[in-house]
Amino acid sequence: MNARHIAHIALLVRDYDEAIAWYARALGFVVLEDSALDHGKRWVRMAPTRDASFSLLLARATTSEALACVGHQHGGRVGLFLHTDDFAGDHARLVAAGVACETPPREEAHGTVVVFRDLYGNRWDLIQPRARVTAP
Repeated sequence: MNARHIAHIALLVRDYDEAIAWYARALGFVVLEDSALDHGKRWVRMAPTRDASFSLLLARATTSEALACVGHQHGGRVGLFLHTDDFAGDHARLVAAGVACETPPREEAHGTVVVFRDLYGNRWDLIQPRARVTAP
């Protein structure tokens, strides 16, 4: 059996450096890789921690079609979900960074959640999942 997993998801951005700065400041993400490619492109991967098994691949939009999709990759739906074990701390970080939350934090069946938008308008859920109780 071969092991497989999703390693990255591409996220269209207008500019590498503004995206790196925003995700680092507002979400506390770290740059895992920033390598130059041909034609001014870069391979930029960011994640919540250095040891994350999944990362965002920042992809600079270079065509009019791609630019039109920046911030709208998920058709207006929440398309990115950031789990945390410190909801209050991460929510405070978002607020301090001037991030627009669409609603106040709320309790849902799956945990504490708030919907926010990144610098391009992509909708995210910040979620602190409920502890699962396992039967004895």
